[in-house]
Amino acid sequence: MSGGEGLGAVCLGGGRCAFRVWAPRAERVEVRIVAPAERLIPLAPEGRGYHRALAEGVAPGSLYLYRLDGQKERPDPASRHQPQGVHGPSEVVDPAFPWGDEGWRGLALEEHILYELHVGAYTPEGTFDALIPHLEGLKELGVTAVELMPVAQFPGSRNWGYDGAFPFAVQTSYGGPAGLKRLVDACHRRGLAAVLDVVYNHLGPEGNYLGDFAPYFTDRYRTPWGPALNFDGPSSDKARRFFIENALYWITEFHFDALRLDAVHAILDTSPLSFLEELGEAVHRKGEALGRRVYLMPESDQNDPRLVLPREEGGLGLDAVWTDDFHHALHVLFTGERGGYYADFAGLDDLVKSFREGFVYSGQHSIYRRRSHGRSSERVPARRHVVFAQNHDQVGNRMQGERLSQLVPFEGLKLAAGLVLLSPYIPLLFMGEEHGETAPFLYFVSHSDPGLIEAVRRGRREEFGAFGWRGEPPDPQAEDTFLRSRLQHSLAREGRGRALRAFYKELIRLRRSSPVLAHLSKKGTGAKALGGGRALLLRRSSEGEEVAAAFHFGETEAVIPFPLPEGSWHKRLDSAEARWGGPGSRAPERVQSKGEVALPLPPMGFVLYAREGPGR
Repeated sequence: MSGGEGLGAVCLGGGRCAFRVWAPRAERVEVRIVAPAERLIPLAPEGRGYHRALAEGVAPGSLYLYRLDGQKERPDPASRHQPQGVHGPSEVVDPAFPWGDEGWRGLALEEHILYELHVGAYTPEGTFDALIPHLEGLKELGVTAVELMPVAQFPGSRNWGYDGAFPFAVQTSYGGPAGLKRLVDACHRRGLAAVLDVVYNHLGPEGNYLGDFAPYFTDRYRTPWGPALNFDGPSSDKARRFFIENALYWITEFHFDALRLDAVHAILDTSPLSFLEELGEAVHRKGEALGRRVYLMPESDQNDPRLVLPREEGGLGLDAVWTDDFHHALHVLFTGERGGYYADFAGLDDLVKSFREGFVYSGQHSIYRRRSHGRSSERVPARRHVVFAQNHDQVGNRMQGERLSQLVPFEGLKLAAGLVLLSPYIPLLFMGEEHGETAPFLYFVSHSDPGLIEAVRRGRREEFGAFGWRGEPPDPQAEDTFLRSRLQHSLAREGRGRALRAFYKELIRLRRSSPVLAHLSKKGTGAKALGGGRALLLRRSSEGEEVAAAFHFGETEAVIPFPLPEGSWHKRLDSAEARWGGPGSRAPERVQSKGEVALPLPPMGFVLYAREGPGR
């Protein structure tokens, strides 16, 4: 192809703009400038279905549509901005921005402490700019990476983001592309990495016009959310190019440090060189060229270690996988729920296995799936697992959107935080969990098609049946459903919320400042179930240093013997202390172990000890 610019409308300066679109389903393609003045510009075929024009006198802010064969008019598949929504014209965007992050090179993978948030629900304003004042608080908490749920243009003004119809366009109601750049720049100026959730397994049903241009979709497969993207059929090279160019767009033009890849198990592709492997190669190569650390973090429910194993070992070479099994084992242990996929988990023994390996299901029979499931992750380094006690899926896909704060006692919230943040894996926090947020996180949309709205309502009701939840779920289309999901930041400044936030802050400080906790390694991690299944001992060791955390899950106080190597141990953290809103500690400040130590622990309490070295 001629020209060096990519897809979409690319400003070249001096009032010149290049338009390029992949549209093999149209013999004739024109761009109609809608504003500020009507114009019709023909695009010339370039071959392989691409059409291109170099237009004079098209300034940033101009609105345009593509006209296909003189009939259909559609927004640009690679639109950078949809100021009038998914059905309106696209806008030419000037990519220039006064970046202030010149010295930023990103974080090592093991330094990530992820904080997942929804832009619309995090503040009353629901914008990128409104988030910026909160970054100092996140940095003070100890978070190192801010992860945004998808921001690609979706229908209306409220949506989780997984119904995006324009992968390159930044949601208008959040503040558009300029607002997103201001947020990423503000993150980097504060030493925070910026992570973006992207969706390469489907597009949303409303405003999805890509099929009018080209075979972006295939009827060979189906996803739970609609037509599958064409990554291995005829013309799939160009469809792949579109999404790989999209990933590079976020990395280069918006300076994102990592992309979280939504539900890659729904990316159906039998190619010898899979789309995910090609995507990984392209993104890592771009990161190296930019002199930055750039990562891809896939979400998958398949327990497939090949996602993050090196390519030379037969893997796809991605960086860190969301490890749902850790959450499921923890959740069942805390709540006793066994509906849906929780049927596969029994609690403590599964959590012990997850601490040791990562995946719990490594090939054994799954009751929920009615087949064998997963593959061993023993060879996967600890830094390539992302674990959590809560996230948008596990909260928002409950019928009433209850957070853990609504399901377990206050002491249980600290216990869950300890399990996640003292693990040898990359931890992820879900917005508000650090202060015990009580507002639900519900599923919300703002579609305009009555038939689609009813289909969404019906689909949600059917989904909840597998978990045995009864009653009528909140209406996803209702504005109140969204408003109820907004964070209540005032909780972090008072009472137990304040104490819990301080506890999270201390846990994160210990994790980052202690060499043994900051070193992510399975080799130095031991986990053992004790006390008749009521307690867990987690040991972490590295280069002669050792810590041990004793977790108690019982409902009454208990004195539990924990095996500890001989020597003197001093207490580093105790969840029962009054300053953390606890009932008061009975665990001693120092213990002298002769191979076993009996520790008094309150219900749902834990204590962290560090072994003292010679002469200390």
